[in-house]
Amino acid sequence: MPADLAVIGLGPLGLPLAQAAVAAGIATVGFKTGPEAGSLSPAELRRMLSGGFRPATNPAELGRVRTAVICAPTPPDADGDLDLSQVETAARALAAHLRPHTTVILESPVHPGTTEDFLRPLLEEGSGLRAGRDFHLAYSPSRVDPGNRDFTPANTPKVIGGLTPACTESAAAFYGRLTDKVVRARGLREAETVQLLETNFRHVNIALVNEMAVLCHDLGVDLWDVIRCAETKPFGFQAFRPGPGVGGHAVPQDLTAHGGRPLRMVELAQQVNNQMPRYVIQRAATLLNEHGKSARGARVLLLGVTYKADLADQQATPAQEIAIRLMELGASVSYHDPHIPSWSVLDRPVPRADSLYEAAADADLTILLQQHRTYDLQGLSVKAQLLLDTRGATPTGAAHRL
Repeated sequence: MPADLAVIGLGPLGLPLAQAAVAAGIATVGFKTGPEAGSLSPAELRRMLSGGFRPATNPAELGRVRTAVICAPTPPDADGDLDLSQVETAARALAAHLRPHTTVILESPVHPGTTEDFLRPLLEEGSGLRAGRDFHLAYSPSRVDPGNRDFTPANTPKVIGGLTPACTESAAAFYGRLTDKVVRARGLREAETVQLLETNFRHVNIALVNEMAVLCHDLGVDLWDVIRCAETKPFGFQAFRPGPGVGGHAVPQDLTAHGGRPLRMVELAQQVNNQMPRYVIQRAATLLNEHGKSARGARVLLLGVTYKADLADQQATPAQEIAIRLMELGASVSYHDPHIPSWSVLDRPVPRADSLYEAAADADLTILLQQHRTYDLQGLSVKAQLLLDTRGATPTGAAHRL
């Protein structure tokens, strides 16, 4: 069966798009750009396959669609910049089979200018076609919030920016089949910069509440109560909550390396957020010491090692660094996570607690890193010898909060 859409990159950005497209009745092929894999249950996969989804292994299939969306991951490289290697792989595979009148859209997180200066030459050189004349080229920032049941592709507005007005309209026509609202940016760079602003907004505001968490602990103030009260303000405030670190696939971006002005607020936010795992360790060591125990030889149970609640995704989870630092202090580390059957740190397997309550009762310190809905926090607070809650999820007075 011929497909209407090719989703190139089947990770946390591409799979939700493919699911939404299939749900909208669009015959879709999916093409991997690397070892990435999103999380689909067997039932979800069966629904996609029965709805018209087809995994593709032959790049030639990319040339038989009207729309191709590149959703390849762009993780940070060794220098902290975005790694575009999988975008390049996707572009070369598509270019070799690109046909006239195809609409090509990039959704991967990239720096402003990437679509025109990096992707466009790859597509034109590989296909012999001209963007804006022979095929449409556009950018749309991905707005995926894994596990969020309130906001789906259908009710999340989609921003579109094209190389030409015709490119914008072609991309808008495609996304209009998936979402209730399409927002047209003035061009490619404006759309790319929307993604930059949205990502940095998250990191900067998390850094603010992380700093407030440290300050409020020093002052003896209940930050969680402060946030509860502050979020009743109907204007000028949006609630963010602190945590043990910032995980996820959205990398804060500073354009200094690309000739742009340094975003000093983003640089500072990264510094603050990167310090949070160390702060958790500091609090853990202090709590153990206050109860007559040393971190060396202490049995520490980590609860929830994913970056987000109720998901199996471990991308950039702060649990890794926290476990490493605990081990460096000589602690004996174990973990529990209903979504992660096995976990390794520094290529060494971490023991998994089979019985949660028994493990919490046996541990000298239990640290809640992620608030999975299956956790009975009231019960845990009773069973645990010592509980450090980095999410403010336990009942007031039931645990030591971050």
